[in-house]
Amino acid sequence: MASCAVLVVAAGRGSRFGGEVPKQYLPLAGVPVVRRTMLAFLAHPAVTAVRPVIHPDDHALFAEAADGLAILPPAEGGAKRQDSVRLGLESLIETAPDLVLIQDAARPFADAALIDRVVARLAEYPAAIPGVPVSDTLKRGGDNGLVAATVPRAGLYRAQTPQGFRFPEILQAHRAAAGQDLTDDAAVAEAAGLAVALVDGSEENVKVTTRDDLARAERTLAEHWEFRSGTGFDVHRVRPGDHVMLGGIRIASPFGLEGHSDADVALHAITDALLGAIGGGDIGQHFPPSDACWKGADSAIFLAAARDAVRARGGRIINVDLTVLCEAPRVGPHRAAMASRIAEILEIPSERVNVKATTTERLGFTGRGEGIAAQAAATVRLVSA
Repeated sequence: MASCAVLVVAAGRGSRFGGEVPKQYLPLAGVPVVRRTMLAFLAHPAVTAVRPVIHPDDHALFAEAADGLAILPPAEGGAKRQDSVRLGLESLIETAPDLVLIQDAARPFADAALIDRVVARLAEYPAAIPGVPVSDTLKRGGDNGLVAATVPRAGLYRAQTPQGFRFPEILQAHRAAAGQDLTDDAAVAEAAGLAVALVDGSEENVKVTTRDDLARAERTLAEHWEFRSGTGFDVHRVRPGDHVMLGGIRIASPFGLEGHSDADVALHAITDALLGAIGGGDIGQHFPPSDACWKGADSAIFLAAARDAVRARGGRIINVDLTVLCEAPRVGPHRAAMASRIAEILEIPSERVNVKATTTERLGFTGRGEGIAAQAAATVRLVSA
């Protein structure tokens, strides 16, 4: 199968959008626009590498937006989009992909079927772009603000991205077009005499150019949201000691808890609940107790990894509900601190975390003081497949 790299062009300043933060880094349903764009390609089986192209001033913004994603290090763009694409292509020379898809960072809704159509046409032609037929009547305006002419719309298309190319040809074409100001990469290919095939675009494959576009994108995404819940349950046996770790905080106790890590039964239960919500297995699969590197580890590491797994799916944590079952220590005085610490790790508002405690009326192993148990439920919001 041909190797296929993706250039995600994120070096623009978004002058038409306005604001201090470039539009590609603004949240779209809680996830940066550029992250949603990259996730669409990272999830596609034909894509072998994703290279972002960013503005030299945006490394910190980009690092935050792309945290945890399996992408190539970003290349720095140039003064204009065409310059940025050329520099991005040059950065792929060592990777030497057979094909390259060039995608606007502010176009987060390229679905798998659209990517399939573009890639498939590259087996026949050196370039392929998605397009949507123009359905509106087109008018050419005059200098006086009046209509100068009606433009026939037959054969006209609105070009979209990703635009696909055979890598050597588009690299050569961009080198030859350096210094020009062509409107898209298909125009660069056309100027080099390359045949450009059209495939069906998508009306949902919108580009975020203005604030109204961002609002429409929010509404589009809302149509594809799904809410998932997961549960977690964990138990740790008591051992000699003077404190326990519960909910990420140290609580004085007449005993400790036995475990390979710090034995934070509360964080372990929440970790499993989040992993369950996204079908991500369980804590033991990701952090096996047989692995010596987790001996004595801070369980916040495990919870942060579950948080990142949700984000990698383009998801958002809606809420967490935790119940601790024990006779001692008393959890009530520490509930607020536990909720605050859990929210801090998950990077969500503390009001989205609820901490409860109960006893088993001295019944069972918790009632006999042999161990502490915790159960948790978590709800996350994902974009449906």
